Amino acid sequence: MPARNATCAVIGAGDFIGAAIAKKFAAEGYAVFAGRRSAEKLAPLKAEIEAAGGMCFARALDARKEDDITAFLSEADAHAPLEVVIANPGANVNFPLLDTTERVFFKVWEMACKAGFLTGREAARIMLKHGRGSIFFTGATASVRGGAGYAAFASAKAGLRMVAQSMARELGPKNIHVAHLIIDAGVDTAFVRERIAAARGAEAAANVPEDMLMKPASIAETYWALHQQTRDAWTFELDLRPYAEKW
Repeated sequence: MPARNATCAVIGAGDFIGAAIAKKFAAEGYAVFAGRRSAEKLAPLKAEIEAAGGMCFARALDARKEDDITAFLSEADAHAPLEVVIANPGANVNFPLLDTTERVFFKVWEMACKAGFLTGREAARIMLKHGRGSIFFTGATASVRGGAGYAAFASAKAGLRMVAQSMARELGPKNIHVAHLIIDAGVDTAFVRERIAAARGAEAAANVPEDMLMKPASIAETYWALHQQTRDAWTFELDLRPYAEKW
């Protein structure tokens, strides 16, 4: 495993996409700072990374709170220069329009849009001092297309996309690579298979065709590839979807 004097911060280091990204960057020699609301839930990820010879710091944080984001990224940068920040909080909910309360709408916006803004802004403050860095945002199909039951989620994700695009235009000339990744498919998680089972039955969930659901590790490889790009051909937006996904 290579050793690097650099850190990668993953905000929203959940059990699937976030964890896979953390493991990939740790395997490439980065000290990884992993954050989610419950630090206890990060114990398996931390143990796996360290067992493989990597370095992982698990921290509890609420991505909606400015002080939490600032402290988390400052601590990461104090360990070693902050080079990569991944904004990956989840907020995917489906509510019929008339059942979408003000509280639900605001909470989803906080998680999917405000948290991304805070993460990107505070990451930029640090990276501008170093003169380089990568800030990547996890988007979704809802970033570019609304759907029935997704008024809250789609509006928040579309807002995050515009935050990311504005940041890319402002920070690109300052040597900070900002990218927005649209995850346009179901990810192979227990939650997704449960939804398939609820809609089409347990047999359908157990017999999903090979590679019809996105593997978190495959998604993580894409984040790594983006970070390796030279700035004469930086990607801002990238769509990821399985070979058979309709779009």
